Amino acid sequence: MAKLTKKQKEARTKVDRNKLYSLQEASELIKEITNVKFDASVDLAVRLGVDPRKANQMVRGVVTLPHGTGKDVKVLALVTPDKEAEAKEAGADYAGLDEYLEKIKGGWTDVDVIITMPSVMGKLGPLGRILGPRGLMPNPKTGTVTMDVAKAVAEVKAGKIDFKVDKTGIVHAAIGKVSFSPDKIAGNAKELIETLIKMKPAAAKGVYMKSIYMSSTMSPSVQLDPKAVQP
Repeated sequence: MAKLTKKQKEARTKVDRNKLYSLQEASELIKEITNVKFDASVDLAVRLGVDPRKANQMVRGVVTLPHGTGKDVKVLALVTPDKEAEAKEAGADYAGLDEYLEKIKGGWTDVDVIITMPSVMGKLGPLGRILGPRGLMPNPKTGTVTMDVAKAVAEVKAGKIDFKVDKTGIVHAAIGKVSFSPDKIAGNAKELIETLIKMKPAAAKGVYMKSIYMSSTMSPSVQLDPKAVQP
């Protein structure tokens, strides 16, 4: 195991492992214990009381963070020629079809989100082995397969993210940057948590919000009080 640096040791002493923090407290503390030289991402890890192996307990959806992600999201709109102009006007970094399909076949995946139209999905099937593992395959459930391409592009650029519970029952999501104010970090975290609560599957029994941890890139994690963040 790698040795902790002096700053990392100091950061750990500031986190009380026996305390459950409020959203505001955690957001302030994360800024205090992050010592990297770049604008680190702030992440939330929420353990849910669900069994993701059962279809009726799968939790997957989208949320628009009120203060954005702080990240310059690169968007590719795979659309027919008549939709290219509106996709670009809405903020798409790349817009087109066949030329980009060929680039992807060649291994190009230098984008964060791909948005497309229902009529184009058939052409993306063969690219599943490239796009799937990178989380880039468009999906109607996340709003990335739609006829209203301009709206979808604008929402992603404004801070819309998608999330999915993993096989261990945890939802991981980046909710902002350390450069954000504590209020903005807390506001984004609250929006995601409340969205997850609304999506509680009817089949899920017992405690739904089991634990919530906030951390930044290379910082210790801070445990939140699940009861304090529920509406």
